[in-house]
Amino acid sequence: MNINQEQLIIFKTVIETGSFSAAARQLGKVPSAVSMSIANLEIDLNLLLFHRGGREPVATTQALTLYEKTEQLLIEINQWKQHAFALSEGLESSLNIVVVSELLHVQWADYISLLEQQFPELQINIFSAPQEDALKMLMNQTAQLALMFEREQLESREQFVELKREALVAVTAIDSPLAQCEQVSYEQILQSRQIAIASRDRTLKPELLFSKKYWRTDNNHSACAMIMQGLGWGILPVEMLNQNPHIKQKLKILNFLDFSPKFEYFVDLVWSRESQLGAAACFLIQHIRNSRKNVK
Repeated sequence: MNINQEQLIIFKTVIETGSFSAAARQLGKVPSAVSMSIANLEIDLNLLLFHRGGREPVATTQALTLYEKTEQLLIEINQWKQHAFALSEGLESSLNIVVVSELLHVQWADYISLLEQQFPELQINIFSAPQEDALKMLMNQTAQLALMFEREQLESREQFVELKREALVAVTAIDSPLAQCEQVSYEQILQSRQIAIASRDRTLKPELLFSKKYWRTDNNHSACAMIMQGLGWGILPVEMLNQNPHIKQKLKILNFLDFSPKFEYFVDLVWSRESQLGAAACFLIQHIRNSRKNVK
């Protein structure tokens, strides 16, 4: 059986127009070419598609059944061709993006929508992970792009473009002992349990760690739940609290007495110099660079 796209288009058009001659006019063909194509299709399928006894051909029950699937099949063929063309132009077969756990509330989905509009056939996979694990995913090329906080020391393989500033705050439950203090000393923080967002690899020390005692979790939602339960203090994004007033009401932002840790960071889009980035990843990077220029 050797059925091609043109045969399917002719078959569909004959059904919709009701005659070989009308289909020929619509497709810019001679009626004999349409008639021959339908005859060959019937031979290939070993099915009678049209009764030809009257003035105009009448579709058989089998033809009407096949017609229901023809339009979707033609759409899928066109999508396949578009995807093949995009791949030939350098589009990656899929794009893996990892978003650092503390940044899940940031408007990163806007960038995904932009990619979907530009590359509708691209498969996009989104992962979330603590900062240390996100970096690992980039370096072992499990992910091609990462949305993560700036770091003081970069690996030589990293490259990045800045997105925005993001503020973090130290918080505790409103009924916890720390919450009763107008100002909290460094010694109090040192001795109080911290709920730290950290890699699942326990050999890696959490980046924003101040306390001697700490519990680990790999995302800010579970960290927030434990903090509200009074199990420890922790560091959460300001925007997360602003977006969730009911959470903000149950937490107190700590005011430090004798030290001022850095709680404001740039959010970066990061990639590895060793990765062979495809058209979609390159498009997003360039889009963000252009956006930054326009802001400046």
